[in-house]
Amino acid sequence: MSARLPSLLLLVALLAGWEAWCRLGGVSALVLPPPSAVLATLWSEIATGRLWPHLAVTATEMALGLAIGAVVGLGVGILLAEFPALSRLLRPYVLASQLVPKLALGPLFIIWFGFGMTPTVVITALICFFPLMENTLTGVSEVDPARRELFRMLGASRLQTLLRLKLPAALPVIMAGLRVAVVLALVGAVVGEFIGGRIGLGASIIAAQSVMDSSLIFALFIVITALGMLLYEAVRLLERRVLHRFSKG
Repeated sequence: MSARLPSLLLLVALLAGWEAWCRLGGVSALVLPPPSAVLATLWSEIATGRLWPHLAVTATEMALGLAIGAVVGLGVGILLAEFPALSRLLRPYVLASQLVPKLALGPLFIIWFGFGMTPTVVITALICFFPLMENTLTGVSEVDPARRELFRMLGASRLQTLLRLKLPAALPVIMAGLRVAVVLALVGAVVGEFIGGRIGLGASIIAAQSVMDSSLIFALFIVITALGMLLYEAVRLLERRVLHRFSKG
């Protein structure tokens, strides 16, 4: 707790300065609402229960997109690492697919999948795919050659070498990719809701924007930030436990 005290004090100072600037500087609440108004709006959304359905939908879209993107990214990363010729053939196309802005693909996904949760999950999965694929490919490919040679001399099969050497050695890099992906998953879910969502935190932001409710927009920003930080810390905890277990094994 003491390690985080400076950060908390900085946050309090920033909020106090923001509040003072809004009140003493005559800043319109439409342009920049004071923190007190934002927190009052946030509490109202929580107390009335209006927030929870939107939060549940966004969390579900994020979880599904992250799970699909992570599984496919892990599988493709392993496949490309194990078969360099296939990597040389397909990697340029994988990279090209990531250079297309996912926001630009949104209208197409709505045409293909309709409105609702599906296009948002697809966008989220596409965003999460690349960090897992790239980190898995890097981690599995860069295992110590001496250790690989030792496994070969001991007669280990390709599958045994992958499961007992390459994947355990690549775990720190893979888990780092998962940490990046979990943040991008939240971004993908919210952005996907901007395009075609009817419910969710992103859709709520669009609705608040349409009625120029700046306090609600900032309140939703707080919810999104808190959700992202919570999930990121959860992945960090998972990473520590997984790496500790494999280091003992």
